[in-house]
Amino acid sequence: MTDLKRLMRSDDPLSGKHIVFLGSSVTYGAASNGVSFVDFLAEATGCRVTKEAVSGTTLVDDAPDSYIRRMKKLNPEMKVDLFVCQLSTNDATQMKEMGEVCRTYDMDDFDTKTVAGAIEYIIAYARKTWNCPVAFYTSPRYDSGQYAAMVVLLQNIQRKWNIALIDLWNDAAFNDITAEQRSRYMADSIHPTREGYLEWWTPYLKRIIITIIS
Repeated sequence: MTDLKRLMRSDDPLSGKHIVFLGSSVTYGAASNGVSFVDFLAEATGCRVTKEAVSGTTLVDDAPDSYIRRMKKLNPEMKVDLFVCQLSTNDATQMKEMGEVCRTYDMDDFDTKTVAGAIEYIIAYARKTWNCPVAFYTSPRYDSGQYAAMVVLLQNIQRKWNIALIDLWNDAAFNDITAEQRSRYMADSIHPTREGYLEWWTPYLKRIIITIIS
């Protein structure tokens, strides 16, 4: 790394910050040889990342590699500046039970076998364990009524918990790319390519994450 690049990173608003990313294939970079916006963000800004991402996993806690079970294996003593969770498309593909927003804020009351309960549990656990801001991000638009319903559910949960929501699904500016760009940026309807992460996702998410942390 050149001295100039080192200086640019040290001056970046995210330099030295620790961001935890919890997710599945999009967070992992399944169509990009395991490299995603998470890795590019760390390289570009000098932030430290914990990337807990396993392809095919779900928010709903019904398997050993669910979001919740992997989250609980993370070091509870580490300092975290932001916790970012992916609204998994796998819950939509597998038609997991949606559930409802709970009336309370007690983790013991959340039905983690539903999407709603799992999301609320993740928020509550992250806040209690690392005392940090929590954000969820959605996938951009693709053809899925079930995922659309999950986004609406997440919006309702966001209003209850006042978390940050990076809503790529409803972000018209983010989704406004040409057909040529889409062919380069997406390997399929869900998974970005390396170019997609580097040119499309990373600059956009960097700007939003800076506003959340600052």
